[in-house]
Amino acid sequence: MKSFLSLVIIMAASVSLLSQTHSRDDSEPNNGILLVTFGTSIPRAQEAFWHIEEKVRQAFPETEIRWAYTSNIIRNKLRSQGTSIDSPAEALAKMGAEGFTHVAVQSLHMIPGEEFENLARTVWAFYHIPKGLQEVRLGTPLLTTHEDNLRMSRFIEKEFGSLTGKHEALVFMGHGTHHHANIHYPAFQYYLNRQNDRIFLGTVEGFPELEDVFPVLEEEGIKEITLLPFMTVAGDHAINDMAGEEEDSWKSQLESKGYIVQPILKGLAEYEEVVDIWIDHLKCAVEELYEE
Repeated sequence: MKSFLSLVIIMAASVSLLSQTHSRDDSEPNNGILLVTFGTSIPRAQEAFWHIEEKVRQAFPETEIRWAYTSNIIRNKLRSQGTSIDSPAEALAKMGAEGFTHVAVQSLHMIPGEEFENLARTVWAFYHIPKGLQEVRLGTPLLTTHEDNLRMSRFIEKEFGSLTGKHEALVFMGHGTHHHANIHYPAFQYYLNRQNDRIFLGTVEGFPELEDVFPVLEEEGIKEITLLPFMTVAGDHAINDMAGEEEDSWKSQLESKGYIVQPILKGLAEYEEVVDIWIDHLKCAVEELYEE
């Protein structure tokens, strides 16, 4: 209820701001792109976002790009450090007040879970504000369609397959969720299995967990494991929960069972072919802005 009331207040403020702006010529659209991610407060991890922005700028050199974080916790933490990042509602309100007419919003989430659903509600609400943005369209998360899963699994095999072998395996750490969209993680494991039976995916807050991967590693006689984040950025989860030295980190748990473990702290958004999937989704959203 609190978040809904906040959205209503922001929308009302947006309408007020828009009523104070000069009338615009609807025959001359003013395009904008809003990139939306969960967010991170880790400076090194934020470099992945700049990589995404550079790729988007190459694809749409004439279009202004804005950012928004869906995580209240991350935004508040950054604000306490002197950095202000808008929520999706705040960003769209500002863009409407500044005269943007057509905005493509691109989700940089991994799966269409709760964060994406909330973003979709926000986009829908702003699209229906009187005298607001003329057109708003939303690009889907990384793993949405069958084709997305195929592209990602083939990329992973091409990029990391050489790290696997008879006694070597790759284990990805995904975030996971209690939302029903968590099914995307075990589904993606199927796609990975079609490419390489030595690549596994576990999650921190969903299914499968690391404990679900243990029996397969033992059965297959694995001795060496490479750990990687199955996340947009190598943020707090990757640094601490995956590669940390605490006894409950994935690295420590695996080492306690006798495995040789090598973590790689590199988010998926740092890889060209992964960002290309998001950009293709954005291109679809941009095309939909002008469909009759």
